[in-house]
Amino acid sequence: MFTQPSRLYRALAIAEAITWTILIAALIARAAGAPGIVVTIGGGIHGFVFLAYGATAILVALNNRWHAGTAVLAVASAVVPYATIPMEIWLHRTGRLAGDWRLDATDDPRDRTWFDRLMRWFLRRPWVLGALIAIAVVALYVILLLVGPPGGGSAPCSCG
Repeated sequence: MFTQPSRLYRALAIAEAITWTILIAALIARAAGAPGIVVTIGGGIHGFVFLAYGATAILVALNNRWHAGTAVLAVASAVVPYATIPMEIWLHRTGRLAGDWRLDATDDPRDRTWFDRLMRWFLRRPWVLGALIAIAVVALYVILLLVGPPGGGSAPCSCG
């Protein structure tokens, strides 16, 4: 399904934009009198996809050897509602999403670094890589839930 970095990146960029819609709709619903749980659910979905998009942007940035500034811009685009879509379009038009996963070493000296060898090892085992990324996203998500919502508010109550 995600045989190319561009396909994975596009899927997560669109998912991130969709979850912005869910979050904004939940905020509007709460303002119109819906219970606050709608924002908790919408925010939770959005937060999880936000982290998954960020992990995907970093993975594609490493695979496609983007400059650090491009990678930071890609991750930061998730902070602005719907900005991941124009970001994906720009990356595609400028050729930054072109190419396949780098599964094999080439004559490029960068392919001989320990980091690139490790990345190729994981890319050849997509289920291992996917599971590792999922575990990292879930762990970060749980940590952020324990810290509390952005902009203040209280941490989840462990009242008993």
